[in-house]
Amino acid sequence: QVQYVESGGGLVQPGGSLRLSCAASGFTFTDYAMHWYRQPPGKEREWVALITSTGIVTNYLGSVKGRFSISRDNAKNTIYLQMNSLKLEDTAVYYCKRADSSTVWGQGTQVTVSL
Repeated sequence: QVQYVESGGGLVQPGGSLRLSCAASGFTFTDYAMHWYRQPPGKEREWVALITSTGIVTNYLGSVKGRFSISRDNAKNTIYLQMNSLKLEDTAVYYCKRADSSTVWGQGTQVTVSL
C-alpha cells in the first residue's frame, strides 16, 4: 500500500534552515509528480511545492518562493524540501503526497520556528 514517511523537522530560530525528507513506497515513484503540503496550527492544510516526475519542473507557494527548494532522488524514492530563511509563519506539520486524488497521507513532520 502507498506509504509516506516524512522526517527532518525540528525546532529552529527565525532565519534558520531545515531539510525535510519524504520516503515513499507502495507505488511506482517515477510515475508521479510529488507535492509538499503543510498544516499550520489551527489552520487548514495548504499546498507548498510541486516537483514533476523527472524533477525538471518545480513550483512553489508564493510565500516560500526563493526560500524553499524541492528536489527528488528517484533512485531512493525520496523527495526533499530544503527550507532556508525560515519565518515564524512557516511553523506547521509538513506532509508529502503524490500528485493524485487519493487521501492517503503520512504522519507528517513538525517544523517549529520560534525565538
